[in-house]
Amino acid sequence: MAINWKLALLLATSSAADAKQYDLPATPATVAWGHYEAATTPVLTVRSGDTVVVHTLITNSPKGLEGAGLPADQVEPALRAVFDGVPASARGPGGHILTGPIAVEGAQPGDTLEVRILKVDLAIPYAYNAFGPTTGFLPDDFPHRRIKIVPLDRRRMIGALAPGVEVPLHPFFGSMGVAPPPAFGRYDSTAPSIHGGNMDNRRLVAGTTLFLPVHAPGALLEVGDGHAAQGNGEVDITALETSLTGTLQLVLHKKGEGPALEAAYPRAETPDAYIAMGFDEDLSNAARKAVRNMIGFLAETKGMSRDDAYMLVSTAGDVEVTELVDRNKGVHVVLPKQVFTKR
Repeated sequence: MAINWKLALLLATSSAADAKQYDLPATPATVAWGHYEAATTPVLTVRSGDTVVVHTLITNSPKGLEGAGLPADQVEPALRAVFDGVPASARGPGGHILTGPIAVEGAQPGDTLEVRILKVDLAIPYAYNAFGPTTGFLPDDFPHRRIKIVPLDRRRMIGALAPGVEVPLHPFFGSMGVAPPPAFGRYDSTAPSIHGGNMDNRRLVAGTTLFLPVHAPGALLEVGDGHAAQGNGEVDITALETSLTGTLQLVLHKKGEGPALEAAYPRAETPDAYIAMGFDEDLSNAARKAVRNMIGFLAETKGMSRDDAYMLVSTAGDVEVTELVDRNKGVHVVLPKQVFTKR
C-alpha cells in the first residue's frame, strides 16, 4: 500500500503540537519510597510525546546530612517535607526516594516505553559519598562507616572530593524504571532487573534515550537516585549522590511497532552508540545476559546473522561493569554506531 507522506507529516506535526509539558515536584504525595510496584497509583498521567520535568531528592535523610557536617539551612525543604510526611508503612523495602510513578496513556504489557533524556540539571550545590561496614565491594578492607559532603561547582562542573582532587560532573539518574510484572509485588528499589530501576548506568546522561519494556498498564515510570558523577562499578556503594531535575520526553511504542527489546530487557542509545544491559546476582551471568541482549538486538534490528553479531561484539563492542554493589550486578555492552556503513 502506498504511503501518503503528506498526510503522515501532517499527523506527526499535529501530534507534536498537541504534546504538553508537565512539572512534577517531589512531595510526600508524589514519591515512591524504596520500591517499584505494578499496583501503585500513578501521581501523574501523560500521553505519548509529552514531556515531564521531574524533580528528585538526594537519597539521604536531613539528620544524616547534618551529621556529616551540612548546615541545617542547606537541607532542602522538600527533603524535610518528604521525611516528615511519608508514613513508615509506605516506605521500603529499599531506601531510594523515587519521584512517580508516571503513567503513560495506553501503555500495556508488551509495549516499549522510550524515555528521551533531554536535560539533567543539578538541583543543589552539594553531594555526598558514603560507605559502611556491611556495604560496598570491599567491606573487609573498610569495616567502618564514612560519609563526606562534596561541594559541587555548577560553573566548572566539578566536585571537590578532596584537597587537590576534582571529579568531573556528568549528572544522571541512578534509578530509572517502570513497574515490574505484578507477580514481583512491591519490588525493592535496590536491585536492578528487567524493569530497569537502580541500573546506576553512568552513560544515561542528557542526550541518551532509554528503552524500557512495559510490564504493567500505564508503564508507571519512576525516577530518582540522582548522581552528579559515578565511576563504573560504583565500588563503595554510592556515587556523588545529589538531587537532580530531569526533563524527560516519554514516547510509547505499541507491541510490534517501533524499537524492539530483545528478551524484554532495558537497553539504551546515545548519539554515538548502542547499549545493551544485563543484571544478575552473578557477575558472569550478568555479562552473558548483556552480550546475548546485544546479539539479539543486532540480529533483529540490523539484519545480522547471530554468528556475525557475536563476532562484531567481540571485535568492536566494550563490555563494561555497570555496578558491583546492588545485589544484582550490572553489566552493559557498548557498541559504536560508526561500525555501520549503512544507516
